[in-house]
Amino acid sequence: MSSAIEEARELFADEVVTHALSRDVELPYGAGTAVLITLDNGHDHNKPNTFGPAGLVSLGEAIDAAAARTDIAAIAVTGKPFIFAVGADLTGVPRVQNHEQGTAIGKLGHDVFRKLGELSVPTFAFINGAAMGGGVEVALHCSYRTVSSGVPAFALPEAFLGLVPGWGGTYLLPNLIGAEQALKLIIDNPLAQNKTIKGPQVREMGIADAMFEPADFVEESLRWASRVITGETSVERPQVDRGEAWDQAVANARFQVEGKLRGAAPAPVRALDLVAEAKHRDRDTAFAAEDKALADLILSDELKAGLYAFDLTQKRARKPAGAPDKSLARPVTKVGVVGAGLMAGQLALLFARRLEVPVVLTDLDQDRLDKGVNYVHEEIDKLLGKGRVSADKANRLKSLVSGSLTKDAFSDADFVIEAVFERTDIKQQVFAEVEAVVSPEAVLATNTSSLSVTDMASELQHPERVVGFHFFNPVAVLPLLEIVRGEKTDDATLATAFATAKTLKKTAVLCKDAPAFVVNRLLTLFMGEVLGAVEEGTEPEVADRAVAPLGLPMSPLMLLQLVGPAVGLHVSETLNAAFPDRFGVSENHRKLVESGKTEIFGSDLQIDPEVREMFSGGGSPSSEEQILERALQALAREIRIMLDEGVVAEPADIDLCLITGAGWPFHLGGITPYLDSSGVSTKVNGVLFHPDGPKAV
Repeated sequence: MSSAIEEARELFADEVVTHALSRDVELPYGAGTAVLITLDNGHDHNKPNTFGPAGLVSLGEAIDAAAARTDIAAIAVTGKPFIFAVGADLTGVPRVQNHEQGTAIGKLGHDVFRKLGELSVPTFAFINGAAMGGGVEVALHCSYRTVSSGVPAFALPEAFLGLVPGWGGTYLLPNLIGAEQALKLIIDNPLAQNKTIKGPQVREMGIADAMFEPADFVEESLRWASRVITGETSVERPQVDRGEAWDQAVANARFQVEGKLRGAAPAPVRALDLVAEAKHRDRDTAFAAEDKALADLILSDELKAGLYAFDLTQKRARKPAGAPDKSLARPVTKVGVVGAGLMAGQLALLFARRLEVPVVLTDLDQDRLDKGVNYVHEEIDKLLGKGRVSADKANRLKSLVSGSLTKDAFSDADFVIEAVFERTDIKQQVFAEVEAVVSPEAVLATNTSSLSVTDMASELQHPERVVGFHFFNPVAVLPLLEIVRGEKTDDATLATAFATAKTLKKTAVLCKDAPAFVVNRLLTLFMGEVLGAVEEGTEPEVADRAVAPLGLPMSPLMLLQLVGPAVGLHVSETLNAAFPDRFGVSENHRKLVESGKTEIFGSDLQIDPEVREMFSGGGSPSSEEQILERALQALAREIRIMLDEGVVAEPADIDLCLITGAGWPFHLGGITPYLDSSGVSTKVNGVLFHPDGPKAV
């Protein structure tokens, strides 16, 4: 074994080794003997197969042993139940110290995987379960691929983390299905919050040559492979256009990447460069270029931040800091929703889908109530139309959601959440009415975005059962749920809230009952710096563009339009009342709300002339660089205050909130690692948020 491989194995000393287990299979139809290699790390599906150095060596040895035989007709690779392979083992990546080590990791993967495409017998990948990253790439190296219709996730997520598909993906995939289709997996999906595709789409895109049902997937795949070997079945693939269509696909993707990231993240650009060159490079040259790109990016700050962010969403999100013992949680068998507006409808749909218990909405009049219930039913019909639920499931879900003009319908509810107008007195009245009809143990949750949970509960007989349960819009898309503990919220209520959040498949973060909690407090501060610069005389387009180097999902003014100017103003006023020395209220913002306009941008994505007129004034314009610097400094200062106040347990919780509640980019690692690496933390606070480097847990 070479010294480079030994060195790589030392870096990945914590690797959970995925072994390549071989067995002979007699193929039907007289096709001969196949060696079936099953990837298996010895754990159940909760610990997926990954490829580290030892796992790659195991696969390489299995392939070599099969290739040395003269009595076999084929080699096939599949995974353990429910899992094919989900990519590289990343545990040792932070230990990589130099370019040579990074290159060795890339080269080892190439050297092993490419054997599957260069043997004298055909090779088959039977993609039986989740396949990501290196799992997709090992399949691409095979001569043929089958996929299970039940595969839940198939993706090349590398650009999302700060890497490129470095074991053949940027060369093999576009040369298999064309650059345009390939770039959907390599660029578009990773930058769309790491979107994945399912088994049927893998077949439709031409990545897999055949698809079979999960129940007898391997058996059917072997039968299909036999027919291919005997010539009974031929595999025809469309010819890939390596002319202008390839170049245009790359150009379109570059335009999108620049528009989204503004140069803030190098990995997608490197992936695009590799795909652009893949149309004329030979295999050796292409793989060597992938090795170099992988080695460069492994040493980048972007990858360190990406891995930290990934760990936050995969590990810390599963074990929320400060959550009580889950054994204290009470069962939730019925849910009440106060209100029937858009947010209430989204909440009712989510509770019905995830908890599958009766959900009752209430409102002040029948028209509003009917609209709310109809909204939920229509959304369920849309899910049915998209094939997301069966007809039986759709009917069952619709039967769970009903409306009532009286809160008596909540009498047997275990969990009631309000989604009414954002005023403390109104919410206090609602909770008083609900408390009069529910049991003493029923949880009363508020979806407030900024108001005090303690104040809402202050006039109740049982304030201990009130908890903040703040969702983010759109509810079905954004994973974050800020769970807010009031001064008297008890452990049973809090445990029930966390258990419910888990069933809802949300990322729950425990927050102190402080104005605007985490995300809205920081985004309002961030937006306030931009609006403040406009009031001082900066052109609104300049101020809005100032934060583009961060690569955020949308500009501050676009975000203000999304959340609604009136909602944004309410949060600003709440924070100004609490912290007048740090949070101002933009008079331009106030004028915008008073005008009744809700759209800041026109259909041409230019600032509306009327809004632009409202935003005029001031004689001290700032540059983009100055605005970005002051916004980052304000964030660093406020985050330090929030941590000192105990709003959340650690900086990691701040980052988790921004990533899952505001779409903050993985390549920044949230915000605190970026503030550290850019020097802002030290400049403002005199200390780093992560003195020993960012760690999720």
